[in-house]
Amino acid sequence: MPPQSILILGLGELATSILTSLIPLKPTTTTLTVLIRPTTFTSPSPLKSHQLTSLSSLGVTFLPADILTLTPKDLTTLFTPYTLIISALGFASPSSALQTKITRAVLAAKVPRYIPWQFGVDYDIIGRGSGQPVWDEQLDVRDLLRAEGHETKWTIISTGLFTSFLFEPSFGIVGVEGGKIVVRALGGWENRVTVTSPGDIGRITAEVVLGEWEEGSRILFTAGDTVSYSRLAQALEEKLGVEVGRVLWDVEFLERELRDDPDDNMKRYRVAFAKGRGVSWDKERSFNVEKGLEVVDVEDFVERNMERIRQGEELSEKWK
Repeated sequence: MPPQSILILGLGELATSILTSLIPLKPTTTTLTVLIRPTTFTSPSPLKSHQLTSLSSLGVTFLPADILTLTPKDLTTLFTPYTLIISALGFASPSSALQTKITRAVLAAKVPRYIPWQFGVDYDIIGRGSGQPVWDEQLDVRDLLRAEGHETKWTIISTGLFTSFLFEPSFGIVGVEGGKIVVRALGGWENRVTVTSPGDIGRITAEVVLGEWEEGSRILFTAGDTVSYSRLAQALEEKLGVEVGRVLWDVEFLERELRDDPDDNMKRYRVAFAKGRGVSWDKERSFNVEKGLEVVDVEDFVERNMERIRQGEELSEKWK
């Protein structure tokens, strides 16, 4: 049975993708509410104002609130009326413990269903002490969910990286040097990484929400693609028709870089992905393959974004 009242936390790229997929499919008896910052509601940018107006015309309502400043008690009260909460807020900062705060409030409010912000790698495999404090917090969230004594059923959707993040210049895997596209392999050329596009994550989340909700809680794995760095370079050459430079950033090099700049978050990510634990899984065992859902693979993504990749443009919601 579909949830009667859904609250989505946030209105960024992922939340928008989830809404886009849910709106045309949900039963008329199911309500959709989006929690947004009060300033987003009272002083929106022109682009955000258009989005709010468009969503409102489709029956979406908005709940202005700042989760960071709300007390745990007030947050619990805020969550109580809803039968499903989807956290699409991401990480505020390493010290905010935002996701554990949200999860504690969801459980205290006895919300029947919950999809936490776990749209990422396999934190169980990676374990604690990865060098990413926010990843340790994701394990704290899993500990809370797995503990006995609460009534909430949960679904974790592990997606790997957003596909567009492979091409994010600041991450450094794909870049442009001297007018030439360069691929930098993290750890080794046959190391693999799983990716799913935000649009596909939205469709898969809608499938989970509106499909049969399992009796027990569970972890699902999605995969738009699971790609090695060698195949990524080959895909760029084939689709763009250019020679692609290849640079290996091995673990020793990346760890040395991180020691020189230990507070650089991207350098932390590079080390974690170079080690290769928990950052990839076989596409064949993914939820989207199981359900027969078409998804965007790396070759599709490159073909749709060729000019942006050639120019080495910064990541934005314009990626397709």
